[in-house]
Amino acid sequence: MGGSAQIKAMRQVAGKLRLDLAQYREMAAFAQFGSELDKATQAQLNRGERMVEVLKQGQYRPLEVERQVLIIYAGTAGHLDELPAEAVAAFEEALYKFVEGRYASIFHEIREKRELSDALRAQMDKAVQECKAEFLAARKAA
Repeated sequence: MGGSAQIKAMRQVAGKLRLDLAQYREMAAFAQFGSELDKATQAQLNRGERMVEVLKQGQYRPLEVERQVLIIYAGTAGHLDELPAEAVAAFEEALYKFVEGRYASIFHEIREKRELSDALRAQMDKAVQECKAEFLAARKAA
């Protein structure tokens, strides 16, 4: 979808996403040659891999824009970096349920105001961090 058709909140998070994915593709192509990678390059590849997982969406399963904004924000802000790539989809579902139950105002504010304020970003950071702590603890216990 073109940027002019998106709500401001999506444009706010998608700009960084485009840059991250472009860097990921470039680094992934470079990494194929098997050279030893420094920590910064490994971190870019790690984040890119998780962002690709975030962008996967089930066929005939449209996702509300406020959910898209939340998970893309979580990924571009680095909150998913320590999750295994194969756990991103499960975390995403857990995050939506967590926010619906404890931070429903986040979805409401994105839907109504259609942009991210600093206060909303802080609230999103807090919600994602709390959910991630619970998610990782549950995975460790299992």
